[in-house]
Amino acid sequence: MEQIQTRYARNADIHVAYQVFGEGDVDLIFVPGFISHIENYWDEPNLARWLRRLGSFSRTILFDKQGTGLSDRVGTIPGLDVRMDDVCSVMDAEGIEKAAIFGISEGGSLTTLFAASHPDRVRALILFGAFARFSSWIPNQEAMESFFQYIDNDWGRGESLMMFAPTMENDPTFKQWWGKFERLGGSPGSVKNLILMNSRIDIADILPSVKVPALVIHRRDDIAVDVEAGRFLAQSIPNAKYKELSGVDHVPWVGKSSNQILNEMSMFLTGAFPQMEMDRILTTVLFTDIVESTRHLLEMGDQRWRNLLERHHGIVRENLKQFRGQEIDTAGDGFFAIFNGPARAIHCACAITGAVKGLGISIRAGLHTGECEVSAGKVSGIAVHIGSRVMGQAGPGEVLVSSTVKDLVAGSGLHFIDREGITLKGIPGERRLFAVKQDL
Repeated sequence: MEQIQTRYARNADIHVAYQVFGEGDVDLIFVPGFISHIENYWDEPNLARWLRRLGSFSRTILFDKQGTGLSDRVGTIPGLDVRMDDVCSVMDAEGIEKAAIFGISEGGSLTTLFAASHPDRVRALILFGAFARFSSWIPNQEAMESFFQYIDNDWGRGESLMMFAPTMENDPTFKQWWGKFERLGGSPGSVKNLILMNSRIDIADILPSVKVPALVIHRRDDIAVDVEAGRFLAQSIPNAKYKELSGVDHVPWVGKSSNQILNEMSMFLTGAFPQMEMDRILTTVLFTDIVESTRHLLEMGDQRWRNLLERHHGIVRENLKQFRGQEIDTAGDGFFAIFNGPARAIHCACAITGAVKGLGISIRAGLHTGECEVSAGKVSGIAVHIGSRVMGQAGPGEVLVSSTVKDLVAGSGLHFIDREGITLKGIPGERRLFAVKQDL
């Protein structure tokens, strides 16, 4: 989970939970749908990546409306006119006089009313999957009673996923998170009260009073809110820009147009596309480890060992810099680094192996090339586990590589000794490993 502090703003006697993240120049108030939980958001990888990209072009203020998530529960859920003060409270808490405001679904109704009522505090309005009338979401009493039946009998199990994000229905991890999201967003009773309050939403008459620049985004086959709702908003808000995208999901961070939604928002607010987050890359991983480090510690004592470690770390980092490697982690006496070229990674490992001999120690090194997930400076994936296991098979002073690495550096002048088939712990199947021939 992202380490983002949750703060509280005061709306009279109500405490409103909010977070601030992002490094963009534009202040953006993010008003979520009918339930939310701002800390649980960061536990879902798709949503966390989507939020980080949102924060690449905005300074985002995300909050739980009163009665939901981490904000105070209330006896009676107030209407939109009262809950507009939640927006004011978080803006005031952060000293923000004027901001862009972004609303999803029911949050779009609230943000639209806020923009019409407080034009002095709104630079721009962005709506996604929003509606002016509640009937665009739950069209009749029969549909509402069906939803209430689900809330009474199954709330918290994630079975409502089909109503909001059908493309994720067969993802068990996402469904588990969705069930938790339901439970943390609101109790069954409070959720029913929210729906009843929402059933009174009809802001159609105030749409012509919105005088700020507006962007309306809607998915053509949105399963929850009919696309006609988005078209109506765009037609009724003066000079609104309308963007209709493909997709069926109601939540914006999943589905094939999730990145396009952010592109449209960024262009509208800044005139430029946001930077893409490189979440999966092909890279060469290098793991190193000092051989018999415990014996050296016992023989040398704490202080001498710490001094030796500092010199060892210096040698490793100097070579990583020379061969354009990126240090990811160091745990005690080992290093984990990545390279965008396997040959450079091998030369770096060999250079480190030779250099540390002057310290009276030996290291072992393992390399593998594969696709990794890169997120917030962390690198993960099966390729990382394989690289670590390859290192575990290396002997003192040895640089051991997977067959993938060997094949990728064919023609580079590097030579190898076949270590034949070895079973790597926790990795299915046999792996051919090769020791690098090093100059003595």
